[in-house]
Amino acid sequence: MHPFVGSGPYCYANSLVMVLGAGAPPPSVVEVLTGSPFGFELLGGRLPLFDPYGWDPDQGLDLAIGLLGWECRRDWAEDEETALGKLRDADGPVLVGPMEFGLLRHVPGMTGPIRSDHFVVVLGVDGDLVRFHDPHGFPYATLPVSHFLAAWRADTIGYRVHPYTMRSGFVNVDAVTGDDALRAALPGAAAWLSGRDLPAPPGTIGGADGLHRLAEQVTDGLEPEARDHLIHFAVRVGARRLADAATALAGLGLDRAAAIATRQARLVGGLQYDLVSGDDQAVAGTLRRLAPTYSELADALG
Repeated sequence: MHPFVGSGPYCYANSLVMVLGAGAPPPSVVEVLTGSPFGFELLGGRLPLFDPYGWDPDQGLDLAIGLLGWECRRDWAEDEETALGKLRDADGPVLVGPMEFGLLRHVPGMTGPIRSDHFVVVLGVDGDLVRFHDPHGFPYATLPVSHFLAAWRADTIGYRVHPYTMRSGFVNVDAVTGDDALRAALPGAAAWLSGRDLPAPPGTIGGADGLHRLAEQVTDGLEPEARDHLIHFAVRVGARRLADAATALAGLGLDRAAAIATRQARLVGGLQYDLVSGDDQAVAGTLRRLAPTYSELADALG
């Protein structure tokens, strides 16, 4: 097992580390604490995501914050004026999201909604400009208030419960190490892997069933949108999540679980070239080999 270090779409984990400040664990640990590595779902029967059935980043953030011994104020607004007022009045940096990534006009090529979520850390509102750290690679970025609010409303993000969601006023209420938080997260990880009875979009298929269904879709001719999603996002983040989970599990002395997570990371990471080159037979075979590993990992976690 070799830990991965590099860039990747870890926007909410990176944002949380930024607001927690000195002493916060690395984003790789935060990502594992969110529960994201522990499952697979075919959202609506069409969109593949290497995260658990019924999971979303908003839930994951709340899990990680609690496991790390922190509390914060989670707020939202119904209209732009109220949202902007709360942002101006917030105490300290504000973790904002989900946002619609395609409406973040400081990112080259973004001109309209792409139904992709994003999280940033707002540092302040200076007149008609919002200043923020964007973990996509833009420190001290700025946007006109109108553009920022349009992205922040997040109408196109399926799991969004309220518009203009924000977290602020972070307070450390319990001294918890990264390893202690990871140990406390293990029962939740096993539960995600075993499947939870949570709301999900109609037609969503989780776990091994979802992977077998995706393999069938690949064999029958994968839709271009699903292939692009896998190539540009899902495989990258899925393989990294599993690599980070393997590193975390090994650090806790859970060698069997770490070995399974490493095997999963290799399988998911190996999909990238085959998807780009169009070797669908190899893609389908890898997905079928991956399918039983989630129950194996659940068993290893007890």
